[in-house]
Amino acid sequence: MFIKVAEEKDIAPGGMKGFSLNGRDIALCNYGGAFYAVERACGHAKARLERGALTGWILTCPLHYAQFDIRTGEALSGPAPRAPDSRHPDPADPALETKGLKTWPVKTEAGLIYVDLP
Repeated sequence: MFIKVAEEKDIAPGGMKGFSLNGRDIALCNYGGAFYAVERACGHAKARLERGALTGWILTCPLHYAQFDIRTGEALSGPAPRAPDSRHPDPADPALETKGLKTWPVKTEAGLIYVDLP
């Protein structure tokens, strides 16, 4: 069942916004005017993905920089290692598994964005 989520104008090209709908947390991404709905939490450490970066169709997690394809949800890379500091005490073990993201079909109609959530 397609559910109205937002207006197209609410999410700029290259932008993302998080939503909670029907008990699911999703991140809605705008890549060149096409919209994609992916699981909102990173498949590695559950960080809110809309706080990350969207470069083309590659979504980068804000916490450990794991990357995902917003078109398929595929995990493209695991977390990037870095030395811990006071702001980020978890250095992220790159050997940790990074799971792909669930995706949902999206359609636009009359300037509105709909996501197919069961």
